[in-house]
Amino acid sequence: MQFPALVLAAGGASRMGRRKQLLVLPGRGTLLANAITQARVLSRQVHVVVGCGYPLIRYRCHRQPSGWIYHPDWQLGLSGSLTAGIKALGPRALGVFVVLGDQPLLDKTALAELARQAKAQPGVAWAANYGQRVGVPAWIPRILWPAVTALAGDAGAGIVLNRIGARPVDVPGVQQDVDTPQDWQSVRQRLTDQS
Repeated sequence: MQFPALVLAAGGASRMGRRKQLLVLPGRGTLLANAITQARVLSRQVHVVVGCGYPLIRYRCHRQPSGWIYHPDWQLGLSGSLTAGIKALGPRALGVFVVLGDQPLLDKTALAELARQAKAQPGVAWAANYGQRVGVPAWIPRILWPAVTALAGDAGAGIVLNRIGARPVDVPGVQQDVDTPQDWQSVRQRLTDQS
């Protein structure tokens, strides 16, 4: 309970044109199930924030998290989903790991390193290195929660993490997310080539 993880998967996937959480990855189940598996590298306590398509998404996800957090105002943007997730966490949490539901190629060894760093220094913010900036997956210490929950619209935790100078962790795969049908084809091809 001290090191929980949130998977953010509440959006409507308008650029994809369908519920991307239920897209099936070669050998990995759905995109959402894969994200839950990634989050479990970070924490045994994994909650998924859902909105659009709920409860269908819950019932079609063959890998179940520790809990589901329904965010009815999901259409207001990413910041609301993040706030809903944080507010649902218990008082014992020292912070939270945040994972997006649409980054299927994250390196598990790097995620384990992110978890190790955060658990060794839970008062420090740790975030994936994107080159000139940092972002999720990330560890957000509890002291930063007021700043994160003050965000609005589609603003994500990266704004706060970059402002305070979160420590970067190299996580191969962070640059490849699934927002469009073209992204989806690219990811499927990479996974097919690897098998």
